[in-house]
Amino acid sequence: MSEIKVSGLRHVYSADTPFEKVAIDDINVEIPHGQLVGLIGHTGSGKSTFIQHLNGLLKPTGGAVLVDGEDINASKESSRDARFKVGLVFQYPEYQLFEETVYRDIAFGPKNMGLEENEIDERVREAAALVGVGEAYFERSPLELSGGQKRRVAIAGVMAMRPGVLILDEPTAGLDPAGCRQILDNICEYREKTGSTVIIVSHSMDDVARIADRLIVFNKGAMRFDGTPEEVFSQPEELSAIGLTVPAPTYLAMELKKLGIDTGCAIYTNGQLLDALLKMRGGERNA
Repeated sequence: MSEIKVSGLRHVYSADTPFEKVAIDDINVEIPHGQLVGLIGHTGSGKSTFIQHLNGLLKPTGGAVLVDGEDINASKESSRDARFKVGLVFQYPEYQLFEETVYRDIAFGPKNMGLEENEIDERVREAAALVGVGEAYFERSPLELSGGQKRRVAIAGVMAMRPGVLILDEPTAGLDPAGCRQILDNICEYREKTGSTVIIVSHSMDDVARIADRLIVFNKGAMRFDGTPEEVFSQPEELSAIGLTVPAPTYLAMELKKLGIDTGCAIYTNGQLLDALLKMRGGERNA
């Protein structure tokens, strides 16, 4: 189990120079074990800077990051341990594939952990199965795969380390709708099977509305909202003021309400909208 506690977190790029920029300031948040958190905000709001502090890739200018009660920046050993407890998948991770085979790429992280060969093999096969990469691909070069397959292999490489916290920065960027859904389904299955905490950075309100338990909204280096999808998306005017939108189903429900058609409940996924409309008609959705 891995819990994250961030207190007073601040990061300044190019401090004490003419190019000084405060990226995040006074971030205080706790993320308990097992949550699926959607992290949203416009470009430059501080999301990427924030997540890079959670496994020690960036050192804070001020404040602290605790994983399981331990300050991950207390020592080199603490920082190293944090990178195994908190796995970070960068945007377009397929560009970081470099091994000769798919198997070796997925195995790279577990090998760095100093595990025995049988443990490494077990983890590779487990992670590959979780992202839908068949063992028939193990001896193929990652360069031979499609974009979506490469993305899944790269994600599997982090999953194979079995981190207590899995962070993904825009995991569906550049994929078609089918590829997006498959990646998100893989992530949800991983969370369900392992019980791990998952944090997803996304620009897609529809994606996070569908899968997240909790949303954290960044704006100008600070946390602007923190709540359930229903709580966050019930404030469309405030979201619009900071350059964000609501999910498409929420927008449609709002427009219907203007026309006198009130769905009578919070709507932020396609399924909720369909169910509400069918209920108004006295019908029922087929399973």
